[in-house]
Amino acid sequence: MAKITLVDDDENIVTSVSLALESHGHAVKAFYDGAAGLAALENEPPDLAILDVKMPRMDGMEVLRRLRRTSDLPVIILTSKDDEIDELLGFNLGADDYIHKPFSQRLLLERVKAVLRRAGVDSGEGVAGPVSEAEAKALKRGKLTLDPARHDCLWEERPVKLTVTEFLLLQSLAQRPGFVKSRDNLMDAAYDDQVYVDDRTIDSHIKRMRKKFREIDPEFDAIETLYGVGYRYRES
Repeated sequence: MAKITLVDDDENIVTSVSLALESHGHAVKAFYDGAAGLAALENEPPDLAILDVKMPRMDGMEVLRRLRRTSDLPVIILTSKDDEIDELLGFNLGADDYIHKPFSQRLLLERVKAVLRRAGVDSGEGVAGPVSEAEAKALKRGKLTLDPARHDCLWEERPVKLTVTEFLLLQSLAQRPGFVKSRDNLMDAAYDDQVYVDDRTIDSHIKRMRKKFREIDPEFDAIETLYGVGYRYRES
């Protein structure tokens, strides 16, 4: 069972989504405006947050922006806008997934299960996070240390807060330094089969990840871009 915080000002959506999640064993707390939702997320962090974009007092993008200053908890964004710009903005701010309204309960539950699995949280169906010894073992590459079991990332022994998706992308790159990973390879590493993202989503995650490392080390250049090909990790 996972603890899930739902923030949406539509009472019908809150009711239907809460019932669907609770029927699968999750504990749901609901809030009807962004400010109240942000306060709850900061005071009592859940395993997953589901945020609507258009809300009173504070919209979902601003909630996500402020949340990412201190937290890397998984976030799914809901929106009634079929707008690619909004989707890219959400991923740039650190969202882990994105669902357009209207959506089916089955789609929502599959996305929730996928994000929880990537985060290493029991989805209530007996599937939780990395399972193999290789995946669970801490990885050290030069100045970088990744500990999948604890979801810890260190650069020069200093912590770097990564979202679930960012962590999986970096882990995929760092496992084979010097080898090029295409965007398709990285999609496979970070997303389940039922989730489709385009190339720009991967680029947005990489850009955000680099920014986090450069806040610690302005000379950070371990993630190389090979234009038209993909990315590779350069061990320093």
